[in-house]
Amino acid sequence: MLAIPTIKRSFTVLSVLAAMTGAAHADDAKGPCGVPGLQTCPQPFDKVLPAPKDMLTWDQATRVVGFRNTYRLYGGDVFSIHGAKPYPLPAADHTLADVRYTLDGKPQGLADYLHNQSVTGLLVLKDGKVAYEHYAQGNTAQTLWTSRSVAKSVVSVLVGVALKEGKIKSVDDKITQYVPELKGSAWEDVTLHQLMQHTSGVVWDENYASKDSDFSHMTQCEAKPDPYQCVLNLVRSVKRKPGVKPGEVWSYNTGGAWLVGRVLENATGQTIAKYLENQVWSRYGMQQDGVWHALVSGKVDMGGHGFNATLRDWGRFGQFVLSGGQLPGGEKLLPDDWIARSTHWTQAKGSVTAAAPNGQYGYQWWYNAPAPDAKAEPKKTANSDQTFWALGIFGQTIAINPAERLVVVQWSTWKNAETPSSLYDEQAVFVNAVAEALDRGQAK
Repeated sequence: MLAIPTIKRSFTVLSVLAAMTGAAHADDAKGPCGVPGLQTCPQPFDKVLPAPKDMLTWDQATRVVGFRNTYRLYGGDVFSIHGAKPYPLPAADHTLADVRYTLDGKPQGLADYLHNQSVTGLLVLKDGKVAYEHYAQGNTAQTLWTSRSVAKSVVSVLVGVALKEGKIKSVDDKITQYVPELKGSAWEDVTLHQLMQHTSGVVWDENYASKDSDFSHMTQCEAKPDPYQCVLNLVRSVKRKPGVKPGEVWSYNTGGAWLVGRVLENATGQTIAKYLENQVWSRYGMQQDGVWHALVSGKVDMGGHGFNATLRDWGRFGQFVLSGGQLPGGEKLLPDDWIARSTHWTQAKGSVTAAAPNGQYGYQWWYNAPAPDAKAEPKKTANSDQTFWALGIFGQTIAINPAERLVVVQWSTWKNAETPSSLYDEQAVFVNAVAEALDRGQAK
């Protein structure tokens, strides 16, 4: 009788020791930086990390730590520079000493903007030169900050690369041609064009404040041991809006954006991270390896978000896009009309607003302008309508204006995911003010 519990105790101790050993081996397998293949650890390298399942409800202080360590909160695929020499970003002749604008009728400056937007990183590039660079909350030039939905725009660019390569035949292809497991689902008749413009007509609740939204469920899936199957089941289970055909209604949809990534991966035979590495990251001259959030490491990455890179490399990617997809050596990776097509805003129902009379969304790029009734200036500049935006919740931004030869990158930890909307108004007004300030500086 006494032997049984003794055996049980011994088995329990051995099980715990085995589990601990297994965990240690798992940690060793991840390497010194918490991600397999990432040899240089980003800085700071925080020891205590928040729970990823609570990402939408982290407080702002927790979000700082969480966002600069997202690359190791989940599975990750490294996109490497392969030892390339960093593409130079020299100091601009006219740096940004201050920026003056008005918000709610009140004068504001650069310090106000950094405070209002809870900025943790800000980079302004004019003519490919650094006009302003700022880090806060302990972030450094070696920090890998997470993009949230800015990644959607990165994936859009990679779709253009795959199109030029012939890996994707046409944006008018049905997505089931590349993701056959969607046959028989609400996505069956959706084209890649419609998927990227978020006009699939598929019902998806993107509400970041609701625990019961599809997006919240996706966040929970990502924190589970088998995130891929959970996300796939979620995305495959959604329904079509009754009476709505693909292309008729615009509705922002991260589930659909994940499928854009799946189309890219199946068309190229590579993960998003590997395709980014092979086509852009190792060839443009980025300064540091990055990490893409993986659902199955080495096989499936998260197309709706998950890009983690340094501030300057966000800026270099913006420069790559500003150039129309041209490498420093002159090779063009994008179709000549790809940026124009990507920023041709859909006028499907829901996309046209008072602030965006021509539509607010293209191939996973945004048109962002202040609301007409916003008490903010400058609402417009001579070229402000040519600015297009990669936007992510909690204030992540890449704003690009080819006419002004301007790229503005912002990292932030807004208190709430998207509200108040005046924060977006302020971003647009600030970029306008930056353009004017730098033009005045060059005119001197």
